[in-house]
Amino acid sequence: MEEYHRPCDEVGFNADEAHNIVKECIDGVLGGEDYNQNNINQWTASIVEQSLAHLVKLGKAYKYIVTCAVVQRSPYGFHTASSCFWDTTSDGTCTVRWENRTMNCIVNVFAIAIVL
Repeated sequence: MEEYHRPCDEVGFNADEAHNIVKECIDGVLGGEDYNQNNINQWTASIVEQSLAHLVKLGKAYKYIVTCAVVQRSPYGFHTASSCFWDTTSDGTCTVRWENRTMNCIVNVFAIAIVL
C-alpha cells in the first residue's frame, strides 16, 4: 500500500496567503452590511466556515482553527489577545481586522502542521 502525502512544498505557515483568504471571506459576508445583532450568528458562522473551506482547499498539511468576533462599533474599543505554545518553524497564526462604520470584526486563524 502506498503512503499518501499531501502536496506541501513550502515549509511554514504562509500568513499572507491566509490573510488574503480570510479578508475575501469577510468582505463577502459583511461588505455593505450594517451592524444587526440578529445576523451576528449567521455572519460569524459563514465567515469561519468559508475561511476554513478555502484554507483546506489549499491542500497543505495543516489542521486549522478559525475564530471570529463581530461587535458593534463603539467609543470603548475592542481588545483581544491570544498565545500559543507550538513549533514556530511550522505552525503559525494570522489575525485579520476588518471594520466599517457600524462594526468591527476580528478573525484569528491558527494553523498546526500535521507531521506525516
